[in-house]
Amino acid sequence: MIVISALAKQFAAPRVGWRLRRTQEPVRAVSEVSFDAPNGQITGLLGPNGAGKTTTLRMLAGLITPDAGQMVVDGIDVVRHPREAQARMGVLSDSRGLYPRLTARENIVYYGALQGMATEAAAERAEGLARMLDMTALLDRRTEGFSQGERMKTALARALVHDPANIVLDEPTNGLDVLATRALRDTLRFLRTPEGGAKCIVFSTHIMQEVERLCDNVVVVSHGRTVANGSVSQLLQQTGQSDFEQAFVQLAFPGEVAA
Repeated sequence: MIVISALAKQFAAPRVGWRLRRTQEPVRAVSEVSFDAPNGQITGLLGPNGAGKTTTLRMLAGLITPDAGQMVVDGIDVVRHPREAQARMGVLSDSRGLYPRLTARENIVYYGALQGMATEAAAERAEGLARMLDMTALLDRRTEGFSQGERMKTALARALVHDPANIVLDEPTNGLDVLATRALRDTLRFLRTPEGGAKCIVFSTHIMQEVERLCDNVVVVSHGRTVANGSVSQLLQQTGQSDFEQAFVQLAFPGEVAA
């Protein structure tokens, strides 16, 4: 289970001019984001571009230190015990970050080794994940030249190699075609079931259809703040809307009229 409370982060404005002076106020990327993501459920972090979703997930992954707030993964404080918390998570970032000269198998096994797995155990796990993700034919190919879908499958297998209880994905369907997107959806649905390990899954997106089809719970983020939290049906009821896109616009942009 993942619990995030009153998370905040700001960045210094870029230096400009020949004297490299800061001429603007700091950029507040996240002001106050809070949500709970339970086991066996998919929690969607939904918001427009620039809402603070990626910064929130990077802090959760231990890549950025928050200015305020708390992040707890399976009872472990991410800031105080980052390595222990990271070992409980499988993270699929927006950049994927595969080693292009390594095969898919080598990428997966190497990441398993970084997580403290024995080589044989990581190799066996890679075979099992390849079957689950329908990527056995990719295992012994170098990832250089992979399509977006092939890169996504390899990166997801790498994130799952140590069988983490919590999975964090930052806009995982970016650049994917319809078939790859459907395959990812099916995988996430399986992983939240008891047979798939009843994983706690958190993913960010700005695509309404993904949220409606996948999420048990939706956290709406706007201007760095959590503005709503609940299931799709609860958010529709809260806004009095029958269309989820209309409900999202009403929640994320309360000063604007949904068209």
